[in-house]
Amino acid sequence: MYLATRTIAALTATLAMTAYAPAACATEKPPSVRPPPPKPTVADVIKASKASEWRALDPENTLYMHTAAGRVIIELAPTFAPNHVANIKTMVREGYFDGLAIIRSQDNWVVQWGDPDEKNPRPMKTAKATLKGEFTIPMKNDSAFTRLPDPDGYAPQVGHSNGFPSARDPKTGRAWLAHCYGMVGVGRDNDADSGGGSALYAVIGHAPRHLDRNITVVGRVISGMPMLSTLPRGAGAMGFYDKPEQNVPITSVKVAADVPPAERSRFEVMRTDSASFKAAVEAQRNRGGPWTVVPAGHIDLCNAPIPVREQK
Repeated sequence: MYLATRTIAALTATLAMTAYAPAACATEKPPSVRPPPPKPTVADVIKASKASEWRALDPENTLYMHTAAGRVIIELAPTFAPNHVANIKTMVREGYFDGLAIIRSQDNWVVQWGDPDEKNPRPMKTAKATLKGEFTIPMKNDSAFTRLPDPDGYAPQVGHSNGFPSARDPKTGRAWLAHCYGMVGVGRDNDADSGGGSALYAVIGHAPRHLDRNITVVGRVISGMPMLSTLPRGAGAMGFYDKPEQNVPITSVKVAADVPPAERSRFEVMRTDSASFKAAVEAQRNRGGPWTVVPAGHIDLCNAPIPVREQK
């Protein structure tokens, strides 16, 4: 009883001291959690950018894929996969993809399109069914590389090459495209040289960077990712649709250069070697207030924004 009485008395005194403490002490934030001063956002950087810091898509290396769910625009990367890009454009111009379908949607992974009938695949005309894998290129062929300042777990150096997330290894002298969200790759079997571009996929989930240097990457989706990433997930193995009616028909795929100029899109990509792009990266890397409490001071390759805009 004596100990309990003393404890109650001590608590009463403590509460009394707390009640009369100055109000400022209760509301003042420690310096470590004060929000940083406002800094430019990515939107601010884009608004202030110069026209010379943007580039139009090359019609000869742009694909328009029209599906039952919407239109997808893909920018190809011939610097990194010249043979596959050429082969894919040959397939497109021969009408290979017209009437095929999106056949797979695997959650947090990829959406894939191609021929639903693997047992009786559509024949090629002059395009090749398989090609030697183009997983990397010599670094000397990638002169447009702009390096990011932060370390990466998958490559000694990461950055961007003319609008594509890329990586390189100075010891081996090789460079390659990275499997970031929206990147387009070539499906293959166990044989490294078993792909040719007849089966393509787009990354719709967390970047599967462990695929880097194991699959040929041929470009990235510039427009249409909201549609691709929200397609119903396939219930079959690896997200393949197990019922034919679930496939999303492809009406047509065209090379933009073969489309009348008046019918082409007018998308532009911010030059990744420009001052504005570096500012956009920094705006994500060290976000200012008032919402941000602790800036990261770091940015992952696949979280570095590559601004795209459409000219009306």
